[in-house]
Amino acid sequence: MTTFVLATHNAHKVEELRRILGERLGPHELVGYDGPEPVEDGDTFEANALIKARAANAHTGLPAIADDSGIAVVALGGAPGIHSARYAGTRDDVDNYTRLLAELDGVADRAAEFVCAAALVDGDTELAVRGVWPGEVLTAPSGAHGFGYDPVFRPEGLEVSSAELTPDEKNAVSHRARAFGALVERLRELYG
Repeated sequence: MTTFVLATHNAHKVEELRRILGERLGPHELVGYDGPEPVEDGDTFEANALIKARAANAHTGLPAIADDSGIAVVALGGAPGIHSARYAGTRDDVDNYTRLLAELDGVADRAAEFVCAAALVDGDTELAVRGVWPGEVLTAPSGAHGFGYDPVFRPEGLEVSSAELTPDEKNAVSHRARAFGALVERLRELYG
């Protein structure tokens, strides 16, 4: 059995990743990370996920799993993208999606996608994979589940926001589920 460190200080992500990875990963252990937060200065989701995983691996000596995720809106040229968590200048979810809604006021094309890059770093072994969840930005928040931009994102093919999905429903189809599903396949190859 291998112990992996989840390279995030975000309690919501730790909970979500444990749900997503738990059954898929099998008898491996997932532990939280309490080390220093690195500067995320990459220019892609993959680069930032690898930065976080490298820092956690260096700090703990354990294989580190990290992600970087956000929402990319077509009408905004892919913004907020890698800047999603600090889009409003704060780390507050409501501030971030309120700014997004204001910028899209009156915009007809509200196409967007949630993007997640999942990464593993274990010494010299580094890999990153991407998951995408297409949909659109709503005109107002709806739903009480999830976090981040979930209340203003309606996944393609659904009539509800991602914040109206139960955690299990979301974790079966989200961008994180897609990215970490692909990562688990690679982890099985490396760790059994």
